[in-house]
Amino acid sequence: MTNRPEKHSLTLRGHRTSVSLEAEFWQAFRQIAQDTDKTINALAIEIDEARTNDAGLASAIRVYVLNHHRKTP
Repeated sequence: MTNRPEKHSLTLRGHRTSVSLEAEFWQAFRQIAQDTDKTINALAIEIDEARTNDAGLASAIRVYVLNHHRKTP
């Protein structure tokens, strides 16, 4: 396990942005996108649009992944 975040580019509504997540979060995020038949960009847009606070996109993705896994038996 590595604790150093990895930076990847995403495209949200035509705009490129970089997101830094730990490898384990990237892996889980990609798996959720695959399981829901979405691209990671599409899933990131959904997460971005659902944000209700000033937290960054990376934090919102981490919370989404955590909540997803809490709901999954």
